[in-house]
Amino acid sequence: MSLCDRIQNLESRHERLDARISREQRRPLPNVDLLREMKVRKLRLKEEMFNLLSR
Repeated sequence: MSLCDRIQNLESRHERLDARISREQRRPLPNVDLLREMKVRKLRLKEEMFNLLSR
């Protein structure tokens, strides 16, 4: 997998996770533990993208 492919994959995962977070936040009683976990995963994806782009 090329660097460009890897970054695109991470961006796609980041966007899907962002959509899941938005849906969960709109629920009447959002699961705060799940939200926290998803937000941490989203941040890790962003950090990995940043690290790959700054090479």
